[in-house]
Formats: sequence, C-alpha cells, structure tokens
Amino acid sequence: MNATVILSDSEHPAVQAKADELTKGKTLLLDRVESLFNFVQNGIRFGFPPTWDEVKASETLLYKVGYCNTKATLFVALCQAVGIPARIHTGLIDLEIMHGVMPAFVFPFMPPAGGHSWTEILIEDTWKPIDSYINDRRYYEEALRRLKKSGKTTGFSICGIKGSSSCEFNFGEKGYMHMGAVVEDHGVWQDLSEYMSSEKYIRMNRMQMSVLPLVIRMSNRNIQKIRGW
Repeated sequence: MNATVILSDSEHPAVQAKADELTKGKTLLLDRVESLFNFVQNGIRFGFPPTWDEVKASETLLYKVGYCNTKATLFVALCQAVGIPARIHTGLIDLEIMHGVMPAFVFPFMPPAGGHSWTEILIEDTWKPIDSYINDRRYYEEALRRLKKSGKTTGFSICGIKGSSSCEFNFGEKGYMHMGAVVEDHGVWQDLSEYMSSEKYIRMNRMQMSVLPLVIRMSNRNIQKIRGW
C-alpha cells in the first residue's frame, strides 16, 4: 500500500463533523476522549468491512462496522480532528483470539499470528495505550459469557491471558481487550498506511485473498449470532 494514502483522514469533513459533534461542550481532555471512545466502541459495531485493513476512517463511518485495525484508524482520526494527539501502535497478535469468530476451516491456511493495532493517546505528556473499544459492549458481554463457558482464556475476540479483559474506557487499569494476545511489537506509526507499506506488515497471499469475501461474510454472521441479533 502507498504510505501517502492517509487512512486516518482526520481532515475529511465527515470525520471532523463527527468529532466536533461528540466533543461539543466538553472541556476536559478525558471527557472528550471518552466520548470519542464510546462512539468508536458502540457507534461502530465489531465486524469486518469488505476491504479488510485498507479502510479510511471516513469509510468506517459509512460502514458502521470495524475491528482492531479499522477502529484504531478511526479513533486516531477523530482524536486528531479535535486536536488530541493520537497515534497507531502495531504488532502481531495470536490468531487464536479469532476462534469462535472466524470459520474454523480458515485456520489451517492462516499464519499463527497476524497484524494488529491499537491506539495511543497523549495524556499529561505520556502516551497511553487503549484497546477496549474494539468489541462493542453488547457483543463483548455475550462473547465473554461464551469464552468463560468454554474454559479458555482466548477466543471470540477477547484475551484474558495477562489479566482480566475489559470493555470499559480505561488505559489498562481495568484491563485490555486484545493486548494479552500480542506476541510481537512492531512499534508506533502516525498512520496505519505507513505500517502497511513496511516489511513488518504481513500481507495475505493470493489464495487467502480469494476466500476473503467468504470469510468476512461468515465471520460477520457469527458475530451477529454471538451478539444475539
């Protein structure tokens, strides 16, 4: 992907309008960030868009669904649109976390880990990581019940390996949603497109790309069932 294509298109009119709407009347930084967080978590339901990672923030507003990479792209864009410093942090994630979400037949054809991202926000001169917006609350609560019933610590887009998971607005104090499944750190980037243009980003092969539309449809169907819709 061309790194000059900005995915966190914070200057797009739709992104700016949504960010202004969500932060209107809020003067405290944490209040503004929390309002943006709540929208990214629940206004954009957990799910997979048709174009996978290469999705602009303005497009995610139209799709109204997203997952780790596209939700991070949107969260960063919304923050930047109202002057809140934010950036992308990437790495590899154990794809065991997608068991129960993606159809079982795909896992033998996938690598053990895949590209993942979360958001960092500058709070009092410290970059704070946050990822508990990835699953919308309704999905998270239903998925967590299934995960506990299974007796596993990872699956259904939740990981509790390194402590309790959380869907609350927090910077790790109550827990993360995916961080326990991160197996390799790929550093910070101003935009996801920079990461996707680097050697660190794992691209799908031709066979994986050919079945991607089917995997997306089946995964989104599974997500709907888990959510109870």
